[in-house]
Amino acid sequence: MKSYIALIDLNLKLALRQKSVLFFNYLFPLIFFGVFAQAMHGDSNGAMTQIVTMVVVIGVLGNGLFGAGIRAVQEREANILRRFKVTPITPLPILVAASVVGWILFMPLVVGVFSLAHFGYGMPWPDRPLAIFLFVTLAILAFRAIGMILASVANSMQESQILVQLVYLPMLFLSGATFPTSMFPPWLLIVTGFLPATYLVSGLEGMMLRQESLLANGLAAIALAITVIVGLFISYKLFRWEKEEKIRTASKLWVGAVMLPFLVLGLWQAHTQQNVAKTKMLNRQLARSEIYLIRGARIFIGDGNAIEQGSVLVRNGKIAEVYEGEGPDPKSVKASIIEAAGKTLLPGLIDVHVHLVAPGGFYSDMSKYDPESHILRNLAAYLYNGITAVRSVGDPLDIVLKVRSQVNSGERLGAELYTCGPLFTAPGGHGTEYFKDMPENMRKAAEAQFTRIPTNAAQAHQQVVDLKQSGVDCIKAVLESGGGLSVYNRLDTTMFQAVAQEAHAQNLPLAVHTGDLRDLTDAVSARADSIEHGSFREAIPDSSFQQMLAAKSFYDPTLSIGEAFRDFAAGKTDLLKRSLVQQVGPADLIEETEKEMASPDVAPIRERIAAFPIHLEIGMQNLLHAQKAEIPLVTGSDAGNFLILHGPTVQHEIELWVRAGIPAAVALQAATYNAARLLRQESHIGSIRVGNDADLLLVDGNPLEDISAVERISVVIFKGEQIDRSDLFNQK
Repeated sequence: MKSYIALIDLNLKLALRQKSVLFFNYLFPLIFFGVFAQAMHGDSNGAMTQIVTMVVVIGVLGNGLFGAGIRAVQEREANILRRFKVTPITPLPILVAASVVGWILFMPLVVGVFSLAHFGYGMPWPDRPLAIFLFVTLAILAFRAIGMILASVANSMQESQILVQLVYLPMLFLSGATFPTSMFPPWLLIVTGFLPATYLVSGLEGMMLRQESLLANGLAAIALAITVIVGLFISYKLFRWEKEEKIRTASKLWVGAVMLPFLVLGLWQAHTQQNVAKTKMLNRQLARSEIYLIRGARIFIGDGNAIEQGSVLVRNGKIAEVYEGEGPDPKSVKASIIEAAGKTLLPGLIDVHVHLVAPGGFYSDMSKYDPESHILRNLAAYLYNGITAVRSVGDPLDIVLKVRSQVNSGERLGAELYTCGPLFTAPGGHGTEYFKDMPENMRKAAEAQFTRIPTNAAQAHQQVVDLKQSGVDCIKAVLESGGGLSVYNRLDTTMFQAVAQEAHAQNLPLAVHTGDLRDLTDAVSARADSIEHGSFREAIPDSSFQQMLAAKSFYDPTLSIGEAFRDFAAGKTDLLKRSLVQQVGPADLIEETEKEMASPDVAPIRERIAAFPIHLEIGMQNLLHAQKAEIPLVTGSDAGNFLILHGPTVQHEIELWVRAGIPAAVALQAATYNAARLLRQESHIGSIRVGNDADLLLVDGNPLEDISAVERISVVIFKGEQIDRSDLFNQK
């Protein structure tokens, strides 16, 4: 042990005497810090996080590859190591001392960079300092080990410089240490998975931006630890005291051994795409860290109130301040300006009733239809229109949960997704008719994804528990029994009560699809959180609304489906000609739907729809009565049904409300704050309040006076990121 301590002390003293060591270890990285801070607008937390990561990674690379690699060759070339040969010492203390001294020299820089970022640019101290400390320690030792192996296999100073550069430059330019990985095409992101520095970049950013633990970066940490052990072992075996001792060419292949952990990790990442996904999430988080001052807008808060002229400060994905009047000087808050005079700022809109897997029209060749990519595109279409959150109330479970993970994590850009999971219905009940013509094996698989059909109360309870464990956000039950040419079996009330009881026990909101007054009465008796559709076939009496008010049930009238059924039965395609619908398309879906609507093949479907007891006027009257009874209202469109294409659904739904006589402020509150309350997310979305997510829609004009202004979209901000709407459909 004395020899280790003595060598560490000696190496440290020698290093501190060399001005070049001090320059490249401290001053040089700090110069990079200053340049990056100016060039990348380091005032925002995300940019500063990226800058800190870049400077630390560049420092680690230099400390390891040049500090350990080149210096070891210099000492051998200068015959310094020869002097140790005659002492009773093995190569191991020399190698360990070199690693420890490298760590001692480098850690003050890490502390200094974090301190500069905090005190000079306001970056918060990281939530996981211990994880960062341990991760950086592993990285320093691993790259020192790589550097020492390069020194071991190099026969001259010139050769060592070539080897170091061959390893250093790819990691410098392709890991994210100098060029943001957001610039990289997907194939290059896969290539970066083979580079050790990539995991250092993503690990540090993940710990700072996403509060990841060391365990969350466990594979990278294990690979770094293996590199330390393998690197020291090989360096020990190949250690040479004198420059005259030459190493065989074949021995240079040992360099590949130290890179083997990352070769294995890269192959694994190429298979799973986990690193690609994480990189996309981190880049998304960085994009959401900008600072904006939206100035001079009319601000609709979300709860029905408005500020006639005000400003909103967005910082790090959140609403930081709401000002009445002009607000602060943008320079004082270090913000980019979004001029909003003559415009209205709204919370992001919310559609609480969509079917994402259903296209809303006809495709001539359904074999080309891919549900997952279709759902992802639909969520992008919603975000394009300033609808920042949607609730799926009937989609294939596995697919919708997978997509929810992709979108809500930031891996893909689209509206935030909440899902009710499969429909609780009866054998032959509403929801099963979509699969009745399938072969039995396919039908059973489809029904298992789309429905739950309990045969007794105990099974109903268990199915709700299972869905809770799978991660659904709510439960949906169907009481609708249909009418006309479409009659369904009704869910047994005993089974329904069991579903409702367990949903409440599991703290899951309960949405109930109703078709008439009997359905509504049963749903309210079960304390349904939301009544979906209400009734389009009979008037709902005031007594029922009073019961709904007492049960604290939300009312989702879905007027859009009443209008769509009417137009579809009549063969009208006006709903497809709306400007926003044309913008989000898809163009082939619109074209083929308009063509198929006139086809004899669709005539039976139109006939069945025409016979279904659904009348828009009755739905409008029930909505008016619900509003007068002070029932909390929410906006759902039933998108995915014929002629209701995913995208600008809420805009048209609230236009129908206003046409029915609902005040614009009430309709907008239903589409924002009330909908967020139904989702139990009012502390995050649905209103323009300090601390909420910066989900914002800026429109031209005043929708409180002219509701059509909600379709004149100026800017969409989602989680603090100003969305490039033109690029939403080009994601890969």
